Amino acid sequence: MNKTYDAIVIGAGIIGAAIGFELAKKGYRTLNVDKQPAAGYGSTGNSCAVVRLHYSTWDGTAMAWESLHHWRDWKKYLNTTDESGLSRYINTGCLVITSEHYDVSSYFRYFKDLGIEFEIWDPEKLTRNIPIFTDDSVWPPCLPNDEKFWSEPVGKITGAVFYSDSGYINDPQLATHNLQRAAEANGGEFIFEQEVEKIRRSENQVVGVALRSGEQIDAPIVVNVAGPHSFLVNRLAGVQDLMKIKTRALRREVHFVPSPQGFDFESGGYICADEEVGCYCRPEVGNTILIGSLDPECEPKVWIDNPDSYNQAVTIERWKAQVYNFAKRVPSLEIPQHPVGIVDLYDVSDDWIPIYDKTELNGYYIAIGTSGNQFKMAPLVGQLMAKLIDACENGHDNDKEPVQIEGHYTGVRLSAGFYSRLREFHSESSYTVTG
Repeated sequence: MNKTYDAIVIGAGIIGAAIGFELAKKGYRTLNVDKQPAAGYGSTGNSCAVVRLHYSTWDGTAMAWESLHHWRDWKKYLNTTDESGLSRYINTGCLVITSEHYDVSSYFRYFKDLGIEFEIWDPEKLTRNIPIFTDDSVWPPCLPNDEKFWSEPVGKITGAVFYSDSGYINDPQLATHNLQRAAEANGGEFIFEQEVEKIRRSENQVVGVALRSGEQIDAPIVVNVAGPHSFLVNRLAGVQDLMKIKTRALRREVHFVPSPQGFDFESGGYICADEEVGCYCRPEVGNTILIGSLDPECEPKVWIDNPDSYNQAVTIERWKAQVYNFAKRVPSLEIPQHPVGIVDLYDVSDDWIPIYDKTELNGYYIAIGTSGNQFKMAPLVGQLMAKLIDACENGHDNDKEPVQIEGHYTGVRLSAGFYSRLREFHSESSYTVTG
């Protein structure tokens, strides 16, 4: 006889674990299945785990604002213990560099509407607070093999937007393990090193999954939270071609460089997004600076058809593209001879905004297309998906009347309709990510 559960969650990354936790709290007997050897072992473990609030949409900003409070209140949110300890939220504050080339007015509107405090820094205040930064305008970002890269700066930036409520999670894999333990405390189960080979169905109803090992597991609910493999799982379920918004895997690199001598970036640095150099950064342990890409037009995107087979080594081309550009903002940066960094995949939607929804296959749900920017949202995504699944399983039509949730801390109301698989492209999306 097959093992039977109320819901199977495919994936045990940060969002898969959060969904398992929230469903278990509602009384569902859940099973998270993951091909990796542990929770948070895949792309979640390599996440920059940035917790920031500036998004190009109101919904994104509101969800980040509510989620921030869960990370601050992590122990209370979990309401359980973990023998490995708890991950920590490290508050640094965030800077968004402003210039005549980058419109940040939407951030002001959303921050004011949601009650998020922020400051406008002029160039003098910026360089006083972080003296390793220059106030030169170096627009546009370009690759070092472009002769324009070596042009002298023309003009100055206008300053920065600063908000103090921002930071990062010190250990993204541990945070996922915390959620695993919280789910297990509510009756949830996890199995690892097991790959889903088939979505089992009876006519238009999910009945479970089949694993590559040959084992079959029964459940009337299956949730695809497979990260970069999400489009492959959707093909197994036969729903890929029925979605207006789809996903695919994108190869990414982040790099590490030492802070300039004499400046403690680990304790005195900020999360920083700088469209002028096409990079973002955050402090890292060991007085190190983590540098990631903001996807400037000059950088080619590397789409991956097979998420199990791609170049996992840091490339000199991406190293130069990101680190050399960042050095334009930090002229005293000491660039190591040998590149150091992390390579992994993003699960990117067509408009870089996630899909949290049901599908045409009854009992089959999707939490995909997180595009590298949803780690911070995991607690709220778990709550949204749990409410959506529970409502749809009790006859609600999320397509006609999208499920809504209200933030416990901020009171914001968020609609699942914003994340629909059937939406039109969100034109206000920035098509990029800051961690």
